[in-house]
Amino acid sequence: MTESTFKIPSHADGAKVPSRLIPKACFTTEENDETTQSFYEAEDGSVSTGVWECPPCKMDIDNYPVNEMMTIICGALIMTNAEGVQETFGPGEVVFVSKGSKLTWHITERLRKYYMTSS
Repeated sequence: MTESTFKIPSHADGAKVPSRLIPKACFTTEENDETTQSFYEAEDGSVSTGVWECPPCKMDIDNYPVNEMMTIICGALIMTNAEGVQETFGPGEVVFVSKGSKLTWHITERLRKYYMTSS
């Protein structure tokens, strides 16, 4: 994208593409239609923004691959950190995960989020 400023809508009408971040074995229902709609990617890959959507799943992550700030649009997410502290996030809440974090990611209701990642 060549624009330097833009609005990211919560109900994007643009091209959603399949996302393959969650292994199929981690989905906790029959649904596995994980999608993303990218709005900006830096030429060097260091920053990315968009809307990501995923049905219920549960996954242990040993080393979170990026720094990520997300705002939950709808759904529910439970994160449990390496010390076992659990926190639930829902619509309107902002979450930050630092690169290298160890956590359990548990989507309990179909999740849609704005995201911004940096490497």
